Amino acid sequence: MASLLGICLTLAASAQAGLPSAPVFVPGEQVTLAWTHSIEKVRWEEDYVVATNQASRQVPVLLAVKARVRGSAAGMEPPDDAVLKNGWYDYTPSIATSAELRLTRSEFTADYELCHASSCQPMSHWLPSDRGITLMTPCTAEKLLSKK
Repeated sequence: MASLLGICLTLAASAQAGLPSAPVFVPGEQVTLAWTHSIEKVRWEEDYVVATNQASRQVPVLLAVKARVRGSAAGMEPPDDAVLKNGWYDYTPSIATSAELRLTRSEFTADYELCHASSCQPMSHWLPSDRGITLMTPCTAEKLLSKK
C-alpha cells in the first residue's frame, strides 16, 4: 500500500524545546511556497514536488523544481540563467533537494502562502505562527499517524 505524500508543518521552537507540537499534514505531491519580500514588496514563488527517495523508497524528499520572482531589486537579483516571461523571472533553483525548509514568520510581514490543489492559503490557515521559525518537511500521512 502506498503512503499518502505531503508536507508537514511544525513550529521549530516547540520541536527544539521538546514541547508537544503535533505536525500538521498537508497532503499533496506538488506545492508552491509563495511570499512577498518584506522591503521590496516583490512576490516570490517556489514550486516543490514531494517524492519518495529513490535509494530508500521509504523516506520522502522535497524537490525544488521551479521558481519565479516578479521583478528584481536590491539584494534579490534573479540568477544568471533566469528568463523574463510576462514580468516574472523564471528559473530552476540551484539547490534541488531539501530535507527541510526553515521559514521565518513575523508579525511585521505578510505570512507565507502555501498553494496546492489549485488553491492558495496563508500558512496560518494550517498552522498559526509563533512569530518564529516554521519547519516545512516532506512526509507521509502514515509516518505522521505512527507518531501519535
